[in-house]
Amino acid sequence: MTDRLIIFDTTLRDGEQSPGASMTKEEKLRIAKQLERLRVDVIEAGFPAASNGDFEAVRAIAGAIKDSTVAGLCRANDRDISRGVEALRGAKRWRIHTFIATSPLHMEKKLRMTPEQVLEQAKLAVRFARQHCDDVEFSPEDGSRSEIDFLCRVLEAVIAEGARTINIADTVGYAVPQQYGEFIRTLRERIPNSDRAVWSVHCHNDLGMAVANSLAGVKVGGARQVECTINGLGERAGNTSLEEVVMAVKTRKDFFGLETRIDTTQIVPASRLVSQITGFVVQPNKAVVGANAFAHASGIHQDGVLKARQTYEIMTAEDVGWSANKIVLGKLSGRNAFKQRLKELGIELDSEEAVNVAFQKFKDLADKKSEIFDEDLHALVSDEAVSSAPEHWKLVTMHQASGMGERPHAEVVLAEGGAERRTAADGDGPVDATFKAIERVAKSGTELLLYSVNAVTHGTESQGEVTVRLAKAGRIVNGVGADTDIIVASAKAYINALNKLHGSERLHPQTSQPTP
Repeated sequence: MTDRLIIFDTTLRDGEQSPGASMTKEEKLRIAKQLERLRVDVIEAGFPAASNGDFEAVRAIAGAIKDSTVAGLCRANDRDISRGVEALRGAKRWRIHTFIATSPLHMEKKLRMTPEQVLEQAKLAVRFARQHCDDVEFSPEDGSRSEIDFLCRVLEAVIAEGARTINIADTVGYAVPQQYGEFIRTLRERIPNSDRAVWSVHCHNDLGMAVANSLAGVKVGGARQVECTINGLGERAGNTSLEEVVMAVKTRKDFFGLETRIDTTQIVPASRLVSQITGFVVQPNKAVVGANAFAHASGIHQDGVLKARQTYEIMTAEDVGWSANKIVLGKLSGRNAFKQRLKELGIELDSEEAVNVAFQKFKDLADKKSEIFDEDLHALVSDEAVSSAPEHWKLVTMHQASGMGERPHAEVVLAEGGAERRTAADGDGPVDATFKAIERVAKSGTELLLYSVNAVTHGTESQGEVTVRLAKAGRIVNGVGADTDIIVASAKAYINALNKLHGSERLHPQTSQPTP
């Protein structure tokens, strides 16, 4: 393991704990399949004991993923671990990830347990997990703020019980790079059986140092697994960004001397998919996956890049999956060409029927705009996944009118269980009028937390991708809709969110899941 870095992705578990990032089982499956194409080593699929919805999602992912290990997070007790085993046992390769807090603050204030009780609980949990699973990971929650003598005792004991991965969690983003790296190195040097486990890092970004801390844990501390998320998604300020760690190790192989198995050309597609599903837009200046990551505005920089790209680019856009390719086949394009481009983009549809529906949507879009870009196809397929999900409400038709000096007005026809219901409303703008019209029928009683519009590509012909975030009774859901008409996209997104709220009951992860 000296020259190999294991990439452990927790977008579906820790990333989902971002307020509003809660995902359905189908959405989690789509992301898991993209993570498998990305070739991450371990996919942490969720927290099986948190809710029935999370349990079913983990079980579905365990049954679908063949090339990556599927992990489930479990608190250090028999009930959680048993639930995790039940959800994961159908996987080709699976891991139980169990944890308990070890910092004085957490033990006293949260757990209300003595250090000796925590030590015993950690040992029993790993022992029980190893009875069912050979691959067990243990995390001391708030490990970076734990007393090192006590932490050494706990980690030595859980390794003796059979934990094969030890993950040092910087749960609240308190660490700084040199200190964190040396902390892990000291643990490895002081614990007699440390060589029997792979050491891992899990860092949060509260002080903006998650990636730096993770890389210090690797370079200085000798860790050989990094826990991270796509786009750095995660609660509070987020987690370590997968794309930044992977490209740092690849670009600076001379310094780190490590390799990953990641297919870096799948990084941007993964970033787009997670952004579309969660509604968390990637900032333009975000490293690797931001829209400006490979843009050059300065004349001096432009001149240098034109002469030799490496003057101002340390990696290429193509390496991480950025593409300038576009389909210019228009409405007369053939179905085979459409399918081939989807395959090249790593987009998989479940059936020929789904391909046919997507192809018809492609044709309809080609009637509206002259050039179809790869980004359009991602949005189109994402919108198709939304529309093919179980629907309580369905948008049949809509019409809206607005102008200077006129009160905006919207008329909407919704279908509920096959019966059409017509409604109309005025509003402060066309979107407001449309949402009020929908609410006159739905009467959902929800709170609108977010309304966001993003152009899928450039130009006035671009599709608009709208994200709507709704909250009700502790549940937070995202709805997404895409269309060349922003108002239509807005209605689609709002109805998509209502359908999620109407679906199976599921607590938002932040209300039900502790986290290392």
